[in-house]
Amino acid sequence: MYGTGYSPYSSILSFILNIVIILVIVGVVVALLNKSNFVGSGSSDRLTRVEKDVDDIKRMVEDIKNKLDEI
Repeated sequence: MYGTGYSPYSSILSFILNIVIILVIVGVVVALLNKSNFVGSGSSDRLTRVEKDVDDIKRMVEDIKNKLDEI
């Protein structure tokens, strides 16, 4: 009774238009997230590199700590 238009079909068309707009927005967001490598197979490679860097830093800290203990 309180549709957006004057005929019963206009409310159905506006509903379909709203659904299409929502789907387009969701599609754009997903495409941008995939393009920015936020989600993807490259993240496991980056994680491996970060873990390796953390291990290197731990070894460096231990070496510095041992040298300071010798002094």
